Amino acid sequence: MILYFSATGNCKYVATRLVKSAEQEMFAIVDCIRDNKYVFSDKTIGIISPTYDWGLPSIVKDFLEKASFQTEYLYYIATYGTTPGASGAMANKTIRDRKIDAYYSVQMADTWTPIFDLSTPEKVAKYTKNTEAEINAIIFSVKERHTNSHMSPRTPALITEWIAEPVYNNKVRRTAHLSVDDTCIGCGLCAKKCPVQAIEMQSKRPVWVKDKCVMCLGCLHRCPKFAIQYDKSTKKHGQYINPNVKI
Repeated sequence: MILYFSATGNCKYVATRLVKSAEQEMFAIVDCIRDNKYVFSDKTIGIISPTYDWGLPSIVKDFLEKASFQTEYLYYIATYGTTPGASGAMANKTIRDRKIDAYYSVQMADTWTPIFDLSTPEKVAKYTKNTEAEINAIIFSVKERHTNSHMSPRTPALITEWIAEPVYNNKVRRTAHLSVDDTCIGCGLCAKKCPVQAIEMQSKRPVWVKDKCVMCLGCLHRCPKFAIQYDKSTKKHGQYINPNVKI
């Protein structure tokens, strides 16, 4: 069994690759939360999450705090652009009834475009040149039930807990950073896909009705007119959706 959170398709793609290799089931964490499903049992269970500010997305952390895993082998995979940070350590600390057996990481396109530039295929390729090889290595390790951490490069957990996580929760996640311009066509895709229902359509325009969201930027990257921005830098840094899966 694989549980994943994915805003732009990276984690879903990793989940899909693992499922195909071992004929497992995969479930979106967003769907599990919606269905109030928090107890999971299988011979192996994998958790796949993007890395946000060197740690866990708020929705993944909230899910893991409530979840219970009954399994012989529990592993965690972080997707990341520059570093998986301390996301594995945070996941292990958050799960209440079991320790994680193995930790893995896969470098993929960093969709935090307030900083990172994905405006051309060449710029995306800098992140993805080793992606397939890393996924293949994880598939082998999971089949063999390897243990311990295979993540690289990491950051100390204390730095994440004391600095990065407070910045993420208190500043980065504020929806006041998000805006929509006049190219919006009112399709409502952003509201439909928001994992925490932070967007409502009012007069055919998206309105952020919560002070904070996960800040997955799924609304920005999926918008067919690229009408949604985060502050001032995202327009020039482009959009990105993993081309191998449907979101």
